[in-house]
Amino acid sequence: MTLIIKNTINPYYSEKYNIINPITTRPVTPRHHRHRQNKPSTSISLTYLSSSTCISNRSQSHSSPPLRSRISALCFSSNPVADMDGGAGPSLFPLHRCKTLHLVRHAQGIHNVEGDKNYKAYLSPEYFDAHLTPLGWQQVDNLRKHVHASGLSKRVDLVITSPLIRTIQTAVGVFGGEGYTDGMDVLPLMVANAGNSSRAAISSLNCPPVIAVELCREHLGVHPCDKRRNISEYQFLFPAVDFSLMESDEDILWKADIRETTEEVAARGLKFMNWLWTRPEKEIAIVTHSGFLFHTLSSFGNDCHPLVKKEICKHFANCELRSMVIVDRSMTGSDASTTNYPGKIPAGLDRPSDVADEKKLEKEGPDS
Repeated sequence: MTLIIKNTINPYYSEKYNIINPITTRPVTPRHHRHRQNKPSTSISLTYLSSSTCISNRSQSHSSPPLRSRISALCFSSNPVADMDGGAGPSLFPLHRCKTLHLVRHAQGIHNVEGDKNYKAYLSPEYFDAHLTPLGWQQVDNLRKHVHASGLSKRVDLVITSPLIRTIQTAVGVFGGEGYTDGMDVLPLMVANAGNSSRAAISSLNCPPVIAVELCREHLGVHPCDKRRNISEYQFLFPAVDFSLMESDEDILWKADIRETTEEVAARGLKFMNWLWTRPEKEIAIVTHSGFLFHTLSSFGNDCHPLVKKEICKHFANCELRSMVIVDRSMTGSDASTTNYPGKIPAGLDRPSDVADEKKLEKEGPDS
């Protein structure tokens, strides 16, 4: 598969982010940190398309682990000299082996506000499964306007969300239907005032389905804001969200005294990317978290120009959206093309002149 970030026009993007140094019972990598050196190599590569630049990323060996070998990028020219010079060239891949992803970080949560003032706030039980702030809901409203104005709302086939209240609120607020009124014969995506939102209920009509997935959760452990509620509680607050992929009602992944390593987050991110190929949808929105996005994307672009690597690894602002394309290079997917046409209907003689030249050369020999 190939991953290529598109630079979606989003007026709500900001390069500002917080540097957090969490305190835990054992040494851990900071919640937000600069690019780590000596990361394990990966066959994924990402870049923006705003500068018409793509990045070539070749697997280190033919015996790479399945998790990595299924994902790779096709970007720079395959000419080694061109790669050394940093030259860019176009690349092609069959459309039916591609999926478009729209990555979204959740809007501002109450933990973001307090954590900006004092990083120890991330350790406070007060911010368990942190919900959105009033400002966060304004960010949701503005991104929703952008999604509708750009036509994205009509193209998305599926919305995947991390099963935490701030991501679910963001997902249904941005991609959900219009206002819900009592008496409708469908379940609402969100009931009124869910998560102390002071917001009206949100309809599930005329919008893509929303499904919760554990794999795209935030950095697990230690921080109560990243611990989820029981699924039965979410089902009451978000009746039309699909929680069928949750393996347990209680949160058995989050540990109070063990923080998931950055390498484990990155590996989980790659597993999530591969899981996407089990889905039939071609255009998918994913609402997730800063840490998950940063550590997953930091696995990419290690053979890129440093500026491109820097673009790939930027932290997401609250409610920022970036779009990218993943390409199946390993025949993982099995979907047939819906637009290819075989031609030669009705059949007739059609040998091209270049093929005729090749046949003539084969027959006469190169020295004739």
